[in-house]
Amino acid sequence: MGLSVPTSTFADTAPSARLPGPDVVRAVALIGVVVMNFHGYLILRDAESGGGRISNGWLDELFDPWNGPLSTRFAATFVLVAGVGVTLLTRGTLGDRLRVREMRWRLVRRGVLLYVVGLLLEQIWPGTIIVYYGVMFVLAAGIFTWRSRWIVALGIITAIGATVLRSWRFDRARDGVSTSWLTSPGDDSIRRYVFDVFVNGTHPLLPWFAFLCAGIVLGRLLHLPVWRRATLGVGSALVAIAWLLSVLPADDGDNMARVVLSIDPLDRSVVYAASALGTALLAYASIDWLAGRFPAATDPLRRAGQLTLTLYIAHVLVFNLLVDWLGWIEPAGTSAALLFSAGFWIVAIVLAAAWQRRFGRGPAEYVYRAFGG
Repeated sequence: MGLSVPTSTFADTAPSARLPGPDVVRAVALIGVVVMNFHGYLILRDAESGGGRISNGWLDELFDPWNGPLSTRFAATFVLVAGVGVTLLTRGTLGDRLRVREMRWRLVRRGVLLYVVGLLLEQIWPGTIIVYYGVMFVLAAGIFTWRSRWIVALGIITAIGATVLRSWRFDRARDGVSTSWLTSPGDDSIRRYVFDVFVNGTHPLLPWFAFLCAGIVLGRLLHLPVWRRATLGVGSALVAIAWLLSVLPADDGDNMARVVLSIDPLDRSVVYAASALGTALLAYASIDWLAGRFPAATDPLRRAGQLTLTLYIAHVLVFNLLVDWLGWIEPAGTSAALLFSAGFWIVAIVLAAAWQRRFGRGPAEYVYRAFGG
């Protein structure tokens, strides 16, 4: 489960030159991430305490953080925006070897910092996406100069590779052959740090790196007059095709097709990747349009979107403070999680907008820039 971590990939852009859309999309995606995280971690805390959750019926199914229709969709949108940010950050360097090299090292430093911070945060917030974000930025440092078609090809290979690996594991399990050396390498094994990032964990790069690749390409198209219509068209097609493929296999637990054509996030099939990416593209184009159409109404979100790394860390600390340390909030069904999330975001947006208006960057963003450049 987990969340996406917001990184300030637009932090090098002068305030007057920043596109409002990415910041607003990032803020909305983080709102969804907080909702799903608070709900999921409250479920886990309830299970640990042996308590009985209050069932909210269809609301539980809608906001199911592992298998529901909204599961991972906000996080996928966040990764897509991160890819757009990579393009906007590096767009003035192409063709200049010195600046390209400088930008590669900047992305690597930022990625390493996020990876280390993610490992530390993992101690109180298991499943944080920050670890995966860190590795994604390190890899992005090597591909941001590629032609778009090769980046698209890499994203497709990433998604297909995840499907092949998942199918192989399913086949091995069906034959009674253990693959625990891959899926459960052990906490003391150095392999865990590699396998958890690429294969296991909450947001493994197979297939999640495909969303970052898509974002890098999308960022290159934002100057085109038809980019929004094209994005909506591609997003709609991906969602529709993925849904049609997902209903083809019979509901048989021993059916390989059920795994390969699944849109369940845990199966990580190419069909799931297409569905999640399609949803992210639709969200990006729609929210970006709203940001341009209603700038005054979305201004608080635009400002909060520039402090998402700070807000992400804050939502982890607030949860641990109010739930684990003080015990003020107890698991009580989806409605309680939604109220908790709404309360956090009302306060967070107000404070973040005021902070950004006064100081520009958030506390975490200052540290991020100081180390990462």
